[in-house]
Amino acid sequence: MQDILRHLTRSVVLAVLLAGGLAAPVLAQQAVSAGASAPAGFVVQAEPKPDETNAQRAQTQPGNNAPFWRSVRESGEQAGYSSLPGVERGTLIQSFVQYPGSRYATAGEAWRQVRNNWIIPYGGALLLIVAVAIAIFYWRVGALGGHIPDTGRKVERFTPFERAAHGVNAVAFTVLAISGIVMAFGKFFLLPILGGLVFGWLTYVLKTLHNFAGPLFAVSLLVVIVTFVRDNLPRKGDLNWMLRMGGLFGDHEVPSHRFNAGEKLVFWGGVFALGLIVVASGLVLDQLVPSLDYTRGQMQIAHMVHGVATALMMAMFIGHIYMGTIGTRGALDGMRTGQVDEAWAQEHHELWYDDIKAGRIPAQRSGGAAPASAPTGGAAGAHT
Repeated sequence: MQDILRHLTRSVVLAVLLAGGLAAPVLAQQAVSAGASAPAGFVVQAEPKPDETNAQRAQTQPGNNAPFWRSVRESGEQAGYSSLPGVERGTLIQSFVQYPGSRYATAGEAWRQVRNNWIIPYGGALLLIVAVAIAIFYWRVGALGGHIPDTGRKVERFTPFERAAHGVNAVAFTVLAISGIVMAFGKFFLLPILGGLVFGWLTYVLKTLHNFAGPLFAVSLLVVIVTFVRDNLPRKGDLNWMLRMGGLFGDHEVPSHRFNAGEKLVFWGGVFALGLIVVASGLVLDQLVPSLDYTRGQMQIAHMVHGVATALMMAMFIGHIYMGTIGTRGALDGMRTGQVDEAWAQEHHELWYDDIKAGRIPAQRSGGAAPASAPTGGAAGAHT
């Protein structure tokens, strides 16, 4: 019992001494502030001020680096000093912004919210919904066409130049689509299967291919636009085709010219509008546009625009690829060989076939001989 009391007594005495020693500077400073004289040898420190520099704060309140971190946080509004080169050399943290779909936060955090909360989930859902809807349609309806027996007489659907332009653009798009899907969504369905090492190398290779295929897609896209723009101009009958959905759920298709209204919608919406937006934003991301500073803010905006536009364009092109391959009988042969049967032209593009029969459009536009006898009517004289 005596040992316990002795230990408690020593603890109380020690606490009193420590409290007195620690409180002395505070009491002395308060005494000086009140007008009393400070103890001999005591130096009164200045009160810290909100607007002082970090060096001044080190004198008034050592260990408090609040001015330094405040300048870091506000470097997006007022750049700090840095001897390194670069446009944003004095900006460590971007200024506060609010992008569509994000909270009011620093630009980097706002971009992350838009990407992770909107572009990735809703873009991925859009692609899945379109793919599933097409699969269900093919399962229930099957391929379109084939109601008119082939005649053996061929008409030229696409010239060699048109097929080459379309083929280069299609290859570039396929590389970009596959690499983009892996980079955007691969961590959800490939990373658990391949593991970090293989997935890391795969994404690195695909990212490199993406960067090289982008300019090829841009050039070939311009060629495709110039090549096909004339036959994709609006014409009489397009509105009727759209209102009746091309006869997709009827017994026969609505008559159309060389390209129906659905194909024109893909051309103007997917190829022209979205395609040019994708190309422009992609060139910014590749830093191939001159006179740009390529700041973080510019790259973040370009990335968001690129992500939204590519998701919409890929959704449209999924339908286009389906209709041009397994969705329409004979369509793939038309792009592969350039020739389609007279019956195919009559069934799917009746107005275009009528122009061929009337001699207003040559049956063989590239100048070569027809693989088989020409269509009846005025088209026979169009061969010469």
